[in-house]
Amino acid sequence: MKLLTYLSAGVPQLGVVTANGVLDVGAAVGALGLDAPSTPDALYSGGLEALARLQSALGSLDQAAYTLDEATLTLAPVVPNPGKILCVGLNYRKHAEESNMAAPKNPVLFSKFNNALAAPNEPIPLAAAWEQVDYEAELVVVVGKRAKNVSVADALGYVLGYCNGDDISERYLQFLSGQWLLGKTSDKFLPIGPYVVTADEVPDPQALTIQGWCNGELRQNSSTADMIFSVAEVIAYASRHFTLEAGDIISTGTPEGVVFGMKEKRWIKPGDEYTVEVAGLGRLTNRFVAE
Repeated sequence: MKLLTYLSAGVPQLGVVTANGVLDVGAAVGALGLDAPSTPDALYSGGLEALARLQSALGSLDQAAYTLDEATLTLAPVVPNPGKILCVGLNYRKHAEESNMAAPKNPVLFSKFNNALAAPNEPIPLAAAWEQVDYEAELVVVVGKRAKNVSVADALGYVLGYCNGDDISERYLQFLSGQWLLGKTSDKFLPIGPYVVTADEVPDPQALTIQGWCNGELRQNSSTADMIFSVAEVIAYASRHFTLEAGDIISTGTPEGVVFGMKEKRWIKPGDEYTVEVAGLGRLTNRFVAE
């Protein structure tokens, strides 16, 4: 199943992408009294159990009366209200090499806040003082149920789905202190979307191409197979230290090709555009603008 979130009168609405358009879940659930989540928050906070009810309810639904044209929709961050935003640094071998940093022995975890979320096609504001803005194409995991002390072998069973993400960074601020937070969680510094593709349609998250284009130029071109710590290992490791909940998201790191790793650094400026595409998850594009 391919899920999206769009805005109606400024309120996030849940949609399911079908061959005939986007199914307006809220309208269908409300009109027919279906036993299914009708909003993005209800779906993601309800996790895999809520997803199962949605899939069951839609199985016998005549969808034609509730279908919208995706091209007419204004998209929102596909998971609009995650409980936690967890990120992984230095999680691709070649990215660690280009950054002149040793490959970590354990996952390098940091967080962003919800102010960092941005929608597909939403402008990303850049302050005039920022001189080292960078992009990071990433695979984002959506947690589907409470996870505490889970094993690597079981960890993928806790995943609801996957989406594209761009872990935007201001490198000077990132390394200003021993903490990365300041350079990572400015407003709109984590666009996600356009879709969450459910885990049943992504059988192996370690076998996905991951690419990024700056103004149409291919900058990042790799595979999730280059991750140092797999999706399952990241989930298991995090769950040993704190409880993951349904609706949390995990951005799993970026491959080589970022500006920080270039000899001649071409930092992002207002007017630039970056597109992220992880195989099968659609394309996420955002333009940078002066604040």
